[in-house]
Amino acid sequence: MPLLDQIQKDMVAAMKAKDEARLSAVRMLKAALQKYQVDNMKPLDEASEMQVLTTIAKQRRESMEMFRANGRAELADKEAAELALVESYLPAAPTDEETAAAIESAIVETGVTDKAKMGLVMNAAKAKLAGKRVDGKALSEKIRARLG
Repeated sequence: MPLLDQIQKDMVAAMKAKDEARLSAVRMLKAALQKYQVDNMKPLDEASEMQVLTTIAKQRRESMEMFRANGRAELADKEAAELALVESYLPAAPTDEETAAAIESAIVETGVTDKAKMGLVMNAAKAKLAGKRVDGKALSEKIRARLG
């Protein structure tokens, strides 16, 4: 089932349940996906859906951190709830073991031993973790630590 159809069903379910917080978050997701579709003048494919959802999840994480840093716990909790909803539509994140194995395999495959060519390892590791929700920043930090 296409993601927009699933979101529409979830929106209807949230309306029937009178769950205002969930309804608001689902509407935000639907609007972002439709905006992307209109801006690019082509139908959404799985990769572009994941790109939009990943961007929204990143925005929610950053907002949550900023609200917590400024003592706005109620707003941070709202962002956390929206983040949980967005992540429910994303594929599962790789485990630490899967990430470590992908990094080791990428290092062996590329033959990189210093941080100067870390980008090659990043690309190879991302390819090995295809189909999973990969946090580029966390992956970069793990590769930097491994090559360090």
